[in-house]
Amino acid sequence: MAAHGKKYRQAREKIERQPCGVAEAVKLAKANAYAKFDETVEVAIRLGVDPKHADQMVRGTVVLPHGTGKKLRILVFAAGEKIREAEEAGADHVGGEELAKKIETGWLDFDAVVATPDMMKVVGRLGRVLGPRGLMPNPKTGTVTFDVGKAIEELKAGKVEFRVDKSGIVHAPVGKVSFTAEQLRDNLDALVQAVLRAKPAAAKGKYVRSATVSSTMGPGIRLAEAVFAEAEA
Repeated sequence: MAAHGKKYRQAREKIERQPCGVAEAVKLAKANAYAKFDETVEVAIRLGVDPKHADQMVRGTVVLPHGTGKKLRILVFAAGEKIREAEEAGADHVGGEELAKKIETGWLDFDAVVATPDMMKVVGRLGRVLGPRGLMPNPKTGTVTFDVGKAIEELKAGKVEFRVDKSGIVHAPVGKVSFTAEQLRDNLDALVQAVLRAKPAAAKGKYVRSATVSSTMGPGIRLAEAVFAEAEA
């Protein structure tokens, strides 16, 4: 594994080793971001679940109060009058079979996908392409719906989907380094609440094992356990 660069090491040295609260964590993430671009601030939450068991899967969505800071390119699979609804709501690409064929050739110039239920017969065959990239529409996340206008508005407003990975960790963005500390704090609080609400009934023992906040290139800042204890109270 390659050694971390000088700027990373310098940033890491400025961060206290002990866990801290949300407000302090986002301030440290902002203060120690060193890249020339507007880095994304992310959180990684390690959960006490076993994703191999369907009844311990953690998945959900949350609309961040201040958005993600990223302009999403939204693709919508629709037909008939729903095409106009999607276009009026600001979808970047709208269509059906022709879009599916384009994706099958390797085109992936979009960040989110919405589909009406009647179009899932077309979208279904794209599972091997869209699934691994987290782009497959799903009724549970509100991206398979006839209310395409609402789905697009929520995505543009900062709706984030989170899902525990095979190692039991939830990764999600909570904004950009250019956000104020207050905006990042509000977004992180909203995400934490959403993850806690998504706790499966089958989960036993300690649900949240640890959590770390970091910018894209910066070192991780560990959140104190009290953050989750207070949120659950």
